[in-house]
Amino acid sequence: MTTIVHDILIRPVISEKSVAQTERNNYTFAVARDANKFQIKAAVEAEFKVDVLGVRVLSVKPKEKRRGRRTPGMTAGWRKAVVTIAAGQKIELFEAV
Repeated sequence: MTTIVHDILIRPVISEKSVAQTERNNYTFAVARDANKFQIKAAVEAEFKVDVLGVRVLSVKPKEKRRGRRTPGMTAGWRKAVVTIAAGQKIELFEAV
C-alpha cells in the first residue's frame, strides 16, 4: 500500500502549546483520519529528513459552536499527531513562527 506524504500530513498545528513543545523536539501535525502511527512516522521522515523517535496520536472531538444568533452548529472533528524527533534535529517549518 503506497500513500502520498501529502495525503497523510494535512498541516502543521500552530498554537501556543505546540510552539512551546518544539523546544522539547515535539512537533504537532493535523493528519488524515485513517493514517496510523507507522504511516505518520514514515511521512514525517520522508518530508523533513529527520529521525522520528515516537508518535502520539489523538482525535480532537467536535465542539458545539454558534453560527450566528440562533443557529447552533458543530466544529469539525480532526486527528492530531505529536511527533518526537531526535535531539539536535529540527523542522524548519516551525522555526519561522
